[in-house]
Amino acid sequence: MAFVSTRIITADVKRLVDFYEMVTGVAAVWGSELFAEIPTRVGTLAIGSDKTVPLFGDGSAEPSANRSAILEFIVDDVDAQYERLRGQVPEVVTEPTTMPWGNRALLFRDPDGNLVNLFTPVTEAARVKFGL
Repeated sequence: MAFVSTRIITADVKRLVDFYEMVTGVAAVWGSELFAEIPTRVGTLAIGSDKTVPLFGDGSAEPSANRSAILEFIVDDVDAQYERLRGQVPEVVTEPTTMPWGNRALLFRDPDGNLVNLFTPVTEAARVKFGL
């Protein structure tokens, strides 16, 4: 088994794709107007329209309702990313902070309210964990 992607269901695919293209610097690969993917070297962020939900089962997913998952991206310099993204993200939850487990992290919300964590491993143990 191999983990392939995380999919966000949204009522506005273009808006969310534009946001994640801006955050990641990666161009989306569009499957249709209802679905796009942001491919990274480790995994893919898939963004699908709420119009696709009936294909999986009515009511199986709901846009803008996530309060449990955090999308996480490792970056070279979280402080530089914070400066680049300041004013472009809807809500900064936590400005760059060094966490007890050795990552310096920035938490913000995407336009649908999903939590996004950009982090840089800063301790030796954290760098080793991520092969840095």
